Amino acid sequence: MPIHFQRKNNRFLLTTKNTAYAFDIGAGRYLVHTYYGKKGKEITPFSGAPLSYAAYPESLGANWNPDEIPQECPFFDSGDYRISALRIEGKDGTGVTDFVYRSYRILQGRRDIDGIPAARVDEDTKTLEIKMVDRVTGCELYLYYTVFYEDDVISRSMAIKNKGKVPVTVARCMPLSLDLKGCDYHMISLWGTHNDECNIQRFPLHHGTQSIFSRRGASSPQHNPFLALCAPKTTETKGDVYAFNLVYSGSFLDEVEVDQQCNTRVQLGLGSDTFAYTLAPGEEFTSPEALMLYTKDGLGEMSRLMHRFVRRRIMPAHALQPHPVVLNTWEACYFDIDEATLFAFAEESAKLGIDMLVMDDGWFGARNYDDAGLGDWYPNPQKFKNGLKSFVEGIHERGVKFGIWIEPEMVNPDSDLYRAHPDWCLRIEGRELLLSRNQLVLDMANPAVIEYLKASYDKTFGDVGIDYFKWDMNRHLAAVGSPLLPPERQKEVTFRYMKGVYELLDYMTTRFPNAIIESCSGGGGRYDLGMMRYGFQIWTSDNTEPYARIDIQRGALLAYPAATMSCHVSDPHEDMKSLDFRYKVAVGGMLGYELNILKMSDAVKQEMARQIAEYKSFAHVIRLGDYYNLACPYEKKYDAHYYATENGKELLFSLAECEGCKAGETALLRFRAALPGVTYTDALSGKAFSGDELRRGIRLPLTGEKHHATLYYLVAKD
Repeated sequence: MPIHFQRKNNRFLLTTKNTAYAFDIGAGRYLVHTYYGKKGKEITPFSGAPLSYAAYPESLGANWNPDEIPQECPFFDSGDYRISALRIEGKDGTGVTDFVYRSYRILQGRRDIDGIPAARVDEDTKTLEIKMVDRVTGCELYLYYTVFYEDDVISRSMAIKNKGKVPVTVARCMPLSLDLKGCDYHMISLWGTHNDECNIQRFPLHHGTQSIFSRRGASSPQHNPFLALCAPKTTETKGDVYAFNLVYSGSFLDEVEVDQQCNTRVQLGLGSDTFAYTLAPGEEFTSPEALMLYTKDGLGEMSRLMHRFVRRRIMPAHALQPHPVVLNTWEACYFDIDEATLFAFAEESAKLGIDMLVMDDGWFGARNYDDAGLGDWYPNPQKFKNGLKSFVEGIHERGVKFGIWIEPEMVNPDSDLYRAHPDWCLRIEGRELLLSRNQLVLDMANPAVIEYLKASYDKTFGDVGIDYFKWDMNRHLAAVGSPLLPPERQKEVTFRYMKGVYELLDYMTTRFPNAIIESCSGGGGRYDLGMMRYGFQIWTSDNTEPYARIDIQRGALLAYPAATMSCHVSDPHEDMKSLDFRYKVAVGGMLGYELNILKMSDAVKQEMARQIAEYKSFAHVIRLGDYYNLACPYEKKYDAHYYATENGKELLFSLAECEGCKAGETALLRFRAALPGVTYTDALSGKAFSGDELRRGIRLPLTGEKHHATLYYLVAKD
């Protein structure tokens, strides 16, 4: 059993294949964290707090002051002065929150999270439910620990039920809180901006708090919800790592505090800046789900564990099937699209082995520029004279599948929708509307907006053979207010907004079950586990320049599998060496093209056809294989990595030379996933290597040339 309650010491013990997690019931009321790490180690019980001036319950004495207890769920203003996981404001006007342990249950599977995506469970999954009560507010708190045994992952969530007689407000909600002994850790996270997403930063913890967050209504390119703590000497191949992530796509807070006793508290959740939720008597609030994992085997193993979990438990099941090679029209045409041009695109695409043509922005309403038409989801009759259905049938007849761009969450002031329903966008009475990219944000917390979008897409796409939706979000939320909600509920808007988005995603996946959804938010602005639960893959960045993409893709791969990463080859400007380099960088993920195929020379088209055929021969290794990082531009002058199939018989290796490489230098590369005693042959060049040689390390000479990359597809002989 992965969940045990040891009555002799009042301990809950959760175990995965390689890890253990334990906490005790202390003084009959507290949940006292005692251990998280390698399985099999002796767990020392909490022996009481040191003497201090901290507050403590009179009935328990100074040994039980909450400010010194390693707690599973620390509460606001109850004697613990560190960051709190939960704050509930009651009728007394204070935020004092003080729940005590009441009971537990072990559930088969998991408790559903209302309106929010969560990791999939199976018949072997177990969940621990802890019930706590606050006698003053009458609220009940349920803590959930779902154990994914084979994945070495434990998830956390919480639910609050108002069983009292008056409303209460949940003012801070952090479903994952973990107290670790000591503070000698490095914090690793991903930061960035539009066109420069997923930069890796690593720095030592300091006393006080350090955080990453989004107040933008989306998980954002500025800070990704992923967070890791590792020992200072941890490398790719060895050392302790604790990794965390949130299955949610809206505003979030990841916070780490080093306290006065030099211990560390980690929390993930909704924070308080953009969140509060009022519960009337009888109502319930359920938090998003947060994930945690531990490994002693370094950052590489952390990434592989996370990748496997995302593929198995987060991504749609059909995402494990082959992904189409797409040609997107945006960089080729922008808004200037018509049937004749797109039919020509489809014909050329079919000749080259491209699977799908994706028609980007500009197909609907009065959409000739970015200042009009958003919200009017009907095809432009001047551009599609015979209707969308006839046009899509024509694309299919030319031998490729068809995808289409949508941006459901936005509206232009110059649109039929806005003129009819100005109250359907986020707005605050008396405040000036804030535009971005000529767009306002629809109030996705309003059920009428969701129903309008469902009806629009049903009418426009219901009898059309759409194979792929590119779901975009090109601005963030600001001056957030919903005309639908009373003043005391305005801080619920961003959370309700995200639940509205998920409701529409649920509808789209149900109404169009055979269509792929690719998520985009000005590029990688919503690169998170919540969107991955619906989307086939995510548009990693609007930046397709290969040197920039090397860093962006490596950052994304720290936390997310290659199967989620949409990587396109953009216009090489007839430079064949550049085309080769762009391709070899793009096959770090799921391949596509972003160029005007009608203007490419025959030489470029022939090379594209060769690339696509080659990619399809090894795409399964990228999509399903384990990722091994061998070097990166922050430490070396080249980027090197490989993917390995589960059985180790296929390895796809890539090395891209970056600025500063010099001719005559060599790269020493060790392939730990190679099988000893077998021979590998590179299917691309015919070169042969023994598995033992690959494991010891091979030296690859560097050229020092611009736009130079090496690709090996190593296949073991049976």
